[in-house]
Amino acid sequence: MPKRRPFKQTTSLKERLTEEATRLRKQAQGTPPGFERELLVRKARRSEAASHMIEWLTSAPSNQDRIK
Repeated sequence: MPKRRPFKQTTSLKERLTEEATRLRKQAQGTPPGFERELLVRKARRSEAASHMIEWLTSAPSNQDRIK
């Protein structure tokens, strides 16, 4: 089995997810109402939610005593 070549990402995952959500929303605006448009909107929401989760997970805790 061939080895995978390492790939260095140039942008953060949060930035890529935000860009993906923006692209999907623009694409949904140009799509007529229906099933396909709803799928695009759902994908955009998932990307936005994942971006917010990454932000939440990588932020420093405000109070270390709450964790203990």
